[in-house]
Amino acid sequence: MLIPVIMAGGSGTRLWPLSRSLYPKQFLPLSSDKTMLQETVNRLDGIDTQKPITICNEEHRFIVAEQLRAIDQLGSIILEPEGRNTAPAIALAADVASSHHFEDPLLLVLAADHVIQDQKAFAEAIKQAIPLAEQGKLVTFGIVPQTAHTGYGYIKRGDAMDSGFAVDQFVEKPSAEIAQQYLDSGEYYWNSGMFLFKASRYLEELKLHSSEIAAACEASLQNITKDLDFVRVIKEEFIKCPDDSIDYAVMEKTKDAVVIPLDAGWNDIGSRSALWEVDQKDDQGNASRGDVILHDTQNCLVHGGERLVATVGLEDIVIVDTKDAVMVAHKDKVQEVKKVVEVLKSEGRSEFKLHREVYRPWGKYDSIDNGHRYQVKRITVKPGSKLSVQMHHHGAEHWIVVLGTAKVTIGDESFLVTENESTYIPVGVVHSLENPGRVPLELIEVQTGSYLGEDDIVRFEDQYGRACK
Repeated sequence: MLIPVIMAGGSGTRLWPLSRSLYPKQFLPLSSDKTMLQETVNRLDGIDTQKPITICNEEHRFIVAEQLRAIDQLGSIILEPEGRNTAPAIALAADVASSHHFEDPLLLVLAADHVIQDQKAFAEAIKQAIPLAEQGKLVTFGIVPQTAHTGYGYIKRGDAMDSGFAVDQFVEKPSAEIAQQYLDSGEYYWNSGMFLFKASRYLEELKLHSSEIAAACEASLQNITKDLDFVRVIKEEFIKCPDDSIDYAVMEKTKDAVVIPLDAGWNDIGSRSALWEVDQKDDQGNASRGDVILHDTQNCLVHGGERLVATVGLEDIVIVDTKDAVMVAHKDKVQEVKKVVEVLKSEGRSEFKLHREVYRPWGKYDSIDNGHRYQVKRITVKPGSKLSVQMHHHGAEHWIVVLGTAKVTIGDESFLVTENESTYIPVGVVHSLENPGRVPLELIEVQTGSYLGEDDIVRFEDQYGRACK
């Protein structure tokens, strides 16, 4: 039995302003109309697998659940209290898969932020790897290199073994000169970070080579709790776990590592240049999205938002437009966007964490406007969803329904508000909002008051398990 294990943690700050810490790149539609997480699961179509086990940060749990539910692939979601790298995360998945799903399944470990353009070649590589994994081998997929890339670790192959090779050596990111030697030799592959092995074999090798990680993960899974689709581990035990990658903790030390060559148009979308590489380009080498007009422009990446973006006389420039930020950089300097992110983080600015449009388990809201003592949002509530029962100490709210029907509770009174109708919630009054209909509910919320931050929400009841008073 084959169970995909999707690694969906990480912040993806190198792709700011598209990627934010609370809405990183794996949850964005960067290579198609589906998000990268959804693409990761969808490319397994035609392969006999169970629904995935997904591992993510606590703060991303509702995004993951909603995106997988949208493609009918919602399985267990393991929540990491704190990131501890890939070795502990996979250990949690191996234990959960064996204890709560099937006896000693095969685990196909995939990252949620990779692009693979040749799905057929990808499926064939998995097919070739399965017999080796069933024999107890720990299989990794080595990307056949196209260039002397210095941004990836490499795997040196050893003796041939069925459709793969024994792993001779894992090597760190090389210099340009050494990378060219690797490419010329034909004996090296890029380290993809994708794996296939039995759950039991991974745990055995982890206990042998990194016993501290194995012990901490095992302790953190004692008396685990399930909340909706989420599996929560014991935080106090898990944070004792060393922060190690699967490569360092297991793959570099085991005698049973095998590499399967993979030539399938792989890219980890780790930078703007990688995004430019996988996008379709015009005759001038430009990759663009959105409402874009390009004049006398060559080899640029232009990612438009809701506004028209026009360029004149540019070459090798990256432009990204979002609702609350615009980033312009030369291709050769685009990696330095991390410096901008560091400034945003140090200053506590919202552009580091969130987009203007914020997703919640019940739907989303878009902060349209704000000023002294007021804020305007466009709120969308999914059919059958309900916001928490809450109150605010400092802000009053006006709700104007523009689409659908709202069930509103203010104090002890509940009533319906339909299109072109409105209601008012005074400061300090307990209230809730629900969509009882079959179409999305959209409304304009006007908040007024002395303080309008999200931390002025006092919850009394919440169906999504968020902290209440």
